[in-house]
Amino acid sequence: MEYSLLILIIPCLLFLFLGLFGGKLKPGTAGIIGTAGMAVCAVLAYCVAYQYFFVVGKVGGAWAQLMPVNFEWLKFTEFLHIDLGVLLDPISVMMLVVITTVSLMVHLYSTGYMHGEKGYQRYFAFLSLFSFSMLGLVVATNIFQMYIFWELVGSSSYLLIGFYYTKPSAVAASKKAFIVTRFADLGFLIGILLLSYYTKTFDFSLLTADHASLVVNSMAGQSFLGLSVATWAMAGIFMGGAGKSAMFPLHIWLPDAMEGPTPVSALIHAATMVVAGVYLVARLFTVYYFAAPDVLELIAYIGAFTAIFAAIIAITQTDIKRVLAFSTISQIAYMMCALGVSGYDGESGLGYMASMFHLFTHAFFKALLFLGAGSVIHAVHSNEMEKMGGLHKYMPITSLTFLIACLAIAGIPPFSGFYSKDEILAAAFENGTLVGQTVFWTLWIVAGLTAFYMFRLYFKIFWNTPNATPKSAQEGLVAAHAVSHVATTHTAASGVGHEDEHHEPHESPWKMALPLCILAVFSVCSGRIPFSDFISGDRAPFHTHINSHVALMSVGIALFGIMVAIGFYFRKSRISSHIAKLTGRLYTTVCHKFYLDELWYWLARTVVFRFVSEPIKWFDRHIIDHTMDGLAWITQKTARAIRGLQTGQVQFYAWFFLFGTLVITVLVLFL
Repeated sequence: MEYSLLILIIPCLLFLFLGLFGGKLKPGTAGIIGTAGMAVCAVLAYCVAYQYFFVVGKVGGAWAQLMPVNFEWLKFTEFLHIDLGVLLDPISVMMLVVITTVSLMVHLYSTGYMHGEKGYQRYFAFLSLFSFSMLGLVVATNIFQMYIFWELVGSSSYLLIGFYYTKPSAVAASKKAFIVTRFADLGFLIGILLLSYYTKTFDFSLLTADHASLVVNSMAGQSFLGLSVATWAMAGIFMGGAGKSAMFPLHIWLPDAMEGPTPVSALIHAATMVVAGVYLVARLFTVYYFAAPDVLELIAYIGAFTAIFAAIIAITQTDIKRVLAFSTISQIAYMMCALGVSGYDGESGLGYMASMFHLFTHAFFKALLFLGAGSVIHAVHSNEMEKMGGLHKYMPITSLTFLIACLAIAGIPPFSGFYSKDEILAAAFENGTLVGQTVFWTLWIVAGLTAFYMFRLYFKIFWNTPNATPKSAQEGLVAAHAVSHVATTHTAASGVGHEDEHHEPHESPWKMALPLCILAVFSVCSGRIPFSDFISGDRAPFHTHINSHVALMSVGIALFGIMVAIGFYFRKSRISSHIAKLTGRLYTTVCHKFYLDELWYWLARTVVFRFVSEPIKWFDRHIIDHTMDGLAWITQKTARAIRGLQTGQVQFYAWFFLFGTLVITVLVLFL
């Protein structure tokens, strides 16, 4: 299966080609080349999946870890070295399918969405780099190779979030995402160094072999500040995952990342950056479970809090992309919780399977939600749902596919989200411990909140009427365009210039509608895959069944959330505004995301800048600079003092030679 390496090589070559020569191509050619290349990658990924799962992957009743490509890159000692290669196992093969499928849909969608945009070729070059980075991350054979691609994912996201580099808000958002995730990645790097120092390896196959016995034995008895070294190492590694996956309190970068083009948001949220943290914990799950179970419990608690925290904020947001951003944070937290309450083998490992299952289904319906949101923005030139309403008459395809995605994320059967979310709730319910019960009831409440805010979003976009109450829906949309033109994500990419402002909204072109329809099919059907036959904590297939008690509870609260949303938002109503007035300061606090952004900025200015940056600046200017200046001054003075010795006169040098010889002779004779 050496051809699996082509899945990485193709997007890398696309990035180099489009980046270097894209400006010389005809308009639109870069999109065609990028989409065609990603289509080839998707076909290869499906071939790898078929060959692995149905031909060569199973050995002795369990799924094997295959390395079709692996070579030594850097060697430190006889045992410690960094390799580069391709690791194929159930979760990496699954991720290849997810990334290439969603990336292909985003590429195709972008050929229509970004048509006529300045920097069109640059956009597709960055998109290829992003896909290459994430593909390299998931097939990494060792943790250091993963770290290399991990940082490349961060760099790619910085380039794409800041694509509109003339907008100050986009530049600020890209820097915020980069700095926050770099701060988290410092913990990741420290964790890697601790783990490799004691185990003398970076390889995943060795770290996770035999119930992580290498990690357990090499770190046995080693502790620091009352915690084992294994706990510190795995907590540091999780810190990197929490940053990438926007877990509290490192979530602040993700809502601002909406400043990038909407298709980029779909790729970041559905298949690449934010799921990297979940994948990291899943990849090292054996180590967490056997060497650092206390960190696994911490992951469950952080995930549960993040899920309900983000869901509450999503209820109050009015920017459609920010609602989806907080929805992503909440759903990623679901996956983290599932890993935190999971056992290792057999049915006890239900949480591990459920986490990967939800990652799989979530990729499709969340990509559908973001691309549907982009279709709406394309039509009305605004992100604010308060300026929308009644679009189902003008955009039937977008309306229907968006509804399918909302039903999927709400967990309504028979849509895909029901199956994966139900397995997560069942895993927490059957855990039997305090952490399991805490996670279950928290996620159960979040299920209701998710259904409510997603259908609030759907009804306010496609059924309700704009708050401006114009004479007609068409005038309302024209007014919305005029009001929000400055805050528009982009103008040229929407395909509607100033001359089109008085045209009524219409369905997106086929290049944008086709990916919506394909992702809608995945959102309906992907939940029917018997996931436990392919993915488990110990890579051995096991049987699962729907827990009817949990399913009834989850569907019941989801339907309740939908009914409340219907009462509030299906038609014009003042109920929600009255509730906002009654709750007063509480509503304002939630709407401002509990002022955590302001808190982080305050900490940065008063703590980091004043007590860290300022002392470092003083030390640099007064100690480092003065030391260097002093050395230069001493060197200069010394040079001036001794430059008279270099006269260029042979007689002068002969005199010094004889004098020196005489001195040496006297010293030898008398000493």
